[in-house]
Amino acid sequence: MPAETSPVPPKTGAAPLGWFAGIVLGATAAGAGAMVFFFNPSTHGFYPVCLFHKLTGWNCPGCGMTRSLYALLHGNFSTALRDNALFVFLLAAAAARGAWFGVKKFLRRPAGQFLPLKILWPLLVAAVSFTVLRNLPAFSFLSP
Repeated sequence: MPAETSPVPPKTGAAPLGWFAGIVLGATAAGAGAMVFFFNPSTHGFYPVCLFHKLTGWNCPGCGMTRSLYALLHGNFSTALRDNALFVFLLAAAAARGAWFGVKKFLRRPAGQFLPLKILWPLLVAAVSFTVLRNLPAFSFLSP
């Protein structure tokens, strides 16, 4: 005897989770930005320590990123570039891509993925190259 299937109940009109996730993400970013703005990473010790740097003594692609964000939030662009140039450029690229993505979504046009797979490999190559270069004596200006 075949089992009877019940029809799927209609949607109740609840707001999509995308808005909720966006609000939570925005509030989290604002809170983290406020924490970095008010507490200098160079003088306050509660920020996480880079485990890669602690174990190897080398600078990873993220070393100096919090200090770079602190400098950017205080309008000191040259210090931000000195602390972590890769972070500054990737932050600008992510902001531009986010604006483009948001406009596409607002106009209800297909936007595709925020970060397509064809961009991931060049990002990985850039991060590895940046890591190697910043640990060479000739490129010590890239180290924080």
